[in-house]
Amino acid sequence: MQVARTKTALDVHSHLPPHPRCTIFSPASIKTAFINNTMAQTYLASVDDLLAYLDRLNFFHMDLGLERMDRVLKEMGLASPPYFTIQVCGTNGKGSTATFLACILREHRVATGLYTSPHFYTPAERVQIDGKWTSLEDWVEPANRALSICPDLTYFELVTVIGLELFAQNNVACAILEAGLGAKYDATTATAADCVVLTPIALDHVRILGSTIAEIALEKSHAIRSGAPVITASQVPEAMEVIQKRARSFAAPLTKASPLPEHLCPGLAGAHQLENAATALAAFREIAKKLSLVPDEVAIARGLARAFIPGRLQLVKAMKESDGQSDWQGPRPAFLLDGAHNPHGMATLAKALKEGRVPMPACVVFSCLADKDWKCVLALLAPLLAHLPWHIPMLSGERAEKPETVQAHLASLGVTKVTTYPDPKTCLASLARKYQEAPQHFPDSAPVLVTGSLYLLGDFFAVWPDTLKAPAQA
Repeated sequence: MQVARTKTALDVHSHLPPHPRCTIFSPASIKTAFINNTMAQTYLASVDDLLAYLDRLNFFHMDLGLERMDRVLKEMGLASPPYFTIQVCGTNGKGSTATFLACILREHRVATGLYTSPHFYTPAERVQIDGKWTSLEDWVEPANRALSICPDLTYFELVTVIGLELFAQNNVACAILEAGLGAKYDATTATAADCVVLTPIALDHVRILGSTIAEIALEKSHAIRSGAPVITASQVPEAMEVIQKRARSFAAPLTKASPLPEHLCPGLAGAHQLENAATALAAFREIAKKLSLVPDEVAIARGLARAFIPGRLQLVKAMKESDGQSDWQGPRPAFLLDGAHNPHGMATLAKALKEGRVPMPACVVFSCLADKDWKCVLALLAPLLAHLPWHIPMLSGERAEKPETVQAHLASLGVTKVTTYPDPKTCLASLARKYQEAPQHFPDSAPVLVTGSLYLLGDFFAVWPDTLKAPAQA
């Protein structure tokens, strides 16, 4: 069954502000000078200008190489930043590990910057200082400065420079940088790292990084570029061999994270978070030596317990009545949000469901990108939830897989109750309306599972931005 877009009281186009990731701005105030038909310099006068410019850069565009970053960081004095820098690389668990580490450092009263990607609703999510998003108003000046040096920075490069500069301006003592893709040509590798953290390496982005674990590990091991200490999570043998060889070539001390002590309880759900927390803890103990910190076991436990990342086995409570804060006024069912979009991530989600670490859902909302290994992803999830209704909305962008293609593959896996939608917002509006009409079909103990793509979660958070922060912060 296919649901067409309809105008309802919940229609996002009536109630939502523009989505910063998807909206194309055209403010006249963006000043661009052209010399011989080549963009020479752009001046951004406001936050709207900044968002418009970022949109024009194309979120997905990549131009591999560190020459632009090297030039900008050198001129801005950020090639060797005035703070202790930790780079986090790997395939899965980078954001979680970086967040755990940031929380532990903050509990030790260390002023901490955290740079992660991608964002769900606003670019401000990417650059945090002491657990709070930076203001986009503060992004404009560093952006102009960077563009005056090199006007052809990519999206990720420009935001990376902004983050590094804001950390310097706010006098952080430590900055944790999550790599975007690989490490060899990643923008976060252009700045010196005082510590390198490697999370589990698996197959992903095979068209860019390589088709084998060893090839991908080689790309990511380029984060090791000096004698700075290296902390690694448990790795498959092919990856560990590459990491050890690279560390030896730079005489970099290599430490494998030990299992997390049983008395520590991470605030992020899932058995895999035990390993991410253990990796973060091992990194903290190494960093503490460098910064002459005395580890406080109570602060460590508190930091791990307070960690929060949206879209990582995140349970969102049902809203029985309007709270006057969400963009869509009215009740909504409970949701389980997880950004699993590759086999490793989906295996983790499936395991959490099987082990009862998160509740079994009442239905599934699934979307994916065509260039991901989504058939393998579905092979891990569909057999477990084949008896449930599935809702397949179409994502925006040329990389999105068509719902009809996903529906046909689900049929081959035994899933027969499938509804397709033209976009995620129409899908979510339909589910919210059904919840209002028959809430008994959406018990709190059986949330709606939303998974398959970080961009699907981005659309969810655009609808209900109050769920983007920890409950105490929302």
